[in-house]
Amino acid sequence: QVQLVESGGGLVQPGGSLRLSCAASGFTLDYYAIGWFRQAPGKEREGVSCISSSDGSTYYADSVKGRFTISRDNAKNTVYLQMNSLKPEDTAVYYCATGHVHCTIVVVTTRYLEVWGQGTLVTVSS
Repeated sequence: QVQLVESGGGLVQPGGSLRLSCAASGFTLDYYAIGWFRQAPGKEREGVSCISSSDGSTYYADSVKGRFTISRDNAKNTVYLQMNSLKPEDTAVYYCATGHVHCTIVVVTTRYLEVWGQGTLVTVSS
């Protein structure tokens, strides 16, 4: 019943753009943070971005600052990750996750994230 579903991944050339979507069902995003994470083959999962529903605060990993933008559409109960100027090192499975916490907590621990999506694959290659 409570689910997050990522979509929008695919193959894109370096310098290109993709918009990922994280659609929530079974609950509304009010009072939840939504975080985007990614895991590349052979590497540990890393945080990418986060948005807090309470105050709209956003956070970005240094590796994506200036290139990625996180946003929220409350009417659609969906969070987006606009990814521009994509690099091969952005290749990964991207996951969204949510919990009753603020992004200030999410950026330091994933322990309180309650629901994870299944992931969507982003491949940046010529």
